[in-house]
Amino acid sequence: MQLFYRDAIRQAVGLDHEALAAVEAGFAALGRGEVVQPPILSMAIEEANGEVDVKTAHIRGAPRFAIKVSPGFFDNPRLGLPSLNGLMLVFSARTGLVEAVLFDEGYLTAVRTALAGAIAAKHLSRPDSRRVAVLGAGEQAELQVQALRLVREVERVDVWARRHEAAQAYARRLEDQGLKARAHDSVASACTSADIVITTTPSRSPILHSGELPEGVHITAMGSDSPGKRELDESVLHLASAFVCDTRAQSETNGELQALVAKGEPPFSVYELGRVIAEGWQLRSSPRDITVCDLTGTGVQDTAIANFALERLARVGD
Repeated sequence: MQLFYRDAIRQAVGLDHEALAAVEAGFAALGRGEVVQPPILSMAIEEANGEVDVKTAHIRGAPRFAIKVSPGFFDNPRLGLPSLNGLMLVFSARTGLVEAVLFDEGYLTAVRTALAGAIAAKHLSRPDSRRVAVLGAGEQAELQVQALRLVREVERVDVWARRHEAAQAYARRLEDQGLKARAHDSVASACTSADIVITTTPSRSPILHSGELPEGVHITAMGSDSPGKRELDESVLHLASAFVCDTRAQSETNGELQALVAKGEPPFSVYELGRVIAEGWQLRSSPRDITVCDLTGTGVQDTAIANFALERLARVGD
């Protein structure tokens, strides 16, 4: 058994085209029905504003599968600690023996989540998308934009966050990366000219409404990943020409479909990102169409990035 720590993993794995292809291949396998993926095991620790998720999946034919344990404690920044932590246990898919422990402290989860957002934008946003609105100013806000630049030529980022000073600080960091950036006082102002909107918050009430969206926009909502969380108002879902999620079952229990399911079945078609990729579906029939992708985080992403990480770590060790 091998044990790898965050620093070594971070040196080997980053936001690049190879990593993106690995996660995209995992989604495609899911879409083709080649993945065994049980429901998420989730536990709330309410008194500490925390939660723990356990995710796993087996991709048929892959040499290994991963079991990921991911705590999220959202008051940690006040203590000078990261919100996310965790590790991945990697097993042989042939013998079931433990091959490696990736003590990444949540790093690989952050990477695969950012790459999933880029994959969603690659298949659902307009190819000429240049202007991005980001709601939130935490780690995923930064990583989502970095990953998005692998698939779209981002020129400008408009930022909104509940704490305006956090949005301002994030905008300055984006400018240091050569992007035009501006912090806004309202969601409506941030989204008014957006081609892509990315929501990256742990909100439990809608922060984005249909009246704040321009024609032709794509929305990637990745903050709602456990029961009770919600970033999109129902009006956004009804406005969409196509609603896509990583898995419908998870979106209904952990994601943006929760509110509609409580009222009955959603009154529109629901697509899964893996099927969109595997079948090559083009869900935009007009540049004016609005698309939404709800990403709750899947075990197949964890197995895909864990296999990729071990391959990269083996190269580094050679």
